[in-house]
Parts: sequence; C-alpha cells; structure tokens
Amino acid sequence: MQGDVSIVMPAFRAQATIADAVQSVLAQTHTQWELIVVADDEADYRAILAARGLDDPRIRYLATGRTGSGSPPARNIGLDAARYRFSAILDADDRFHPEKLQRAVAVLSDYGIVSTALTVTDPDHRPLRHVAAGEDRELPAAGYKFVNFSMDSMLVYDRSRADPRFDPGLPCLTDLDFLLKLFAGNRSCFHLGTPLHDYVKQPLSVSNKPGASARMAATKRLMLERLEAGFYSMAAPDAASGFRRFLEISLDAEQAYDAARAANPDLLFEDHLEPRLATANVGP
Repeated sequence: MQGDVSIVMPAFRAQATIADAVQSVLAQTHTQWELIVVADDEADYRAILAARGLDDPRIRYLATGRTGSGSPPARNIGLDAARYRFSAILDADDRFHPEKLQRAVAVLSDYGIVSTALTVTDPDHRPLRHVAAGEDRELPAAGYKFVNFSMDSMLVYDRSRADPRFDPGLPCLTDLDFLLKLFAGNRSCFHLGTPLHDYVKQPLSVSNKPGASARMAATKRLMLERLEAGFYSMAAPDAASGFRRFLEISLDAEQAYDAARAANPDLLFEDHLEPRLATANVGP
C-alpha cells in the first residue's frame, strides 16, 4: 500500500541495543510498516526480542548467513525483501522518535526523499548535540549536505522514484553513496527540522574507531573521483557541484581532525566540520 513503510535494520552483535531500537519502531504513531531485521552474526534476534516482550507480526527476520559481512550486504538483503513503496533504514543502536514515520509519509508523495534533524547521543543515549534542527523546508540536492552534514541513514524515501542499493566495496560512507544514488530520481529533499532520529555515536563504529579519519579521507577522495567521472547521475544539474564542494570542505576538515582532537579529545567531528561549512557560502 502507498502509505506503508519497509524499515530495514541490520544487526551485528546488537543484543544489548536492538530492543530499544525495535521499541522505537513499535512506538510509531504511523502503524503501517514492516520491520526487516537482518542478522549479520547468526544471532537469533527473534528469540532475543521475544525475551524482552517484543513480538509483533510486522517484524520479519532474515540473515546474511555470515558474521561481520558489514551493514551494506545486510541492508541490501533487507531492501531486496522489502514489500512497500516507502523505505527507511534504522541501525540496531539508533532510535526513531514516535512521529518520524507519520511526518515523513505525509510529504513523501510530493518529495521522494525526506530527511530529519538528528539528536547525536553517546551510547547511554545522553544527547551530545543536534544536527540540522530548525524549520521544515525543501532542500535542493546541491545544498543538502550543508544542512544534513552528519550521517545519512535517517532518510525515508520513495522507492518508485529511485531504488538503489548500498555499495559493499566502500570502506565507509556507504550512506552518503546511497544518498547520491537517491538523487538520481529526485531533484530535492524535504527536510523536517525537528530532531526525529537518535544517532548513537559508538566508540568502535566504522566512523569512530581508531584509524577512522584516514579511512574517511580515502573514501572522500574516491567519491570526489566518482563525481568528476560522472559516476553519479543526478537529476538536478547543480547537484554534483554541490556535493563536490561539500566533500572538498569535509576532506580538509578530516585531515585536520586528528590534530584538533589531540587538543580536545571530546571534539565531535560535527563540531569540527560545521564552522567550515558555515563559511563556504554554499547552501539552500
């Protein structure tokens, strides 16, 4: 059905966090959804959730058949199995706020991508900062990352306009690669400025564990090469130039991040990057 949402949740060693993530889906004011949990560690997440009293016929359980193959293969398995027109990604340690799906679905027929502001938290769900909080508005593709400059898996999108898959060959930034592919069928995105997604910063996640800055920088260079080569076919004529400018600024920030964190060990990359974007005179 048109208003139904397929939510894909990759799960790797998520026994300690997945109940909170699933509970945030069960608490949605929009109730027309399916949740596809894809185990990437051979764990029995059906039993794990049932032991917490979380058993719902809208939850489906799949598996990669491997251990630690990464979130892209797990997400792709879930997307291949998805039954509905609208889709969303929820990592097994993040959380939706109750009105996220309702507010996104209300505008998805007019805008093929909906983003939401984030609450960045620590693993104990203590808020660290917000990203992209403010007014609800349309964001052109070229200015998207100058507003939503943190992770991109908080999107809800219309699969009838663009239905890409995640790239298992990228060492990181697979969410950004996926976003670029979504803009092949969308000239803009509608942004909900209320924080409706909790993004948990895990110390040993791909983007935060030791050596992450070097991996991020290498991947950003690769994505710049892809943009120059026309690898991403985007609907808006100026989209590629906007993403190219963001990646250039972000790459410069990445190269200075380790030194900045040596002086301030608690410095978030978002706090390090945001002032650089603000002075770039680029955006919606």
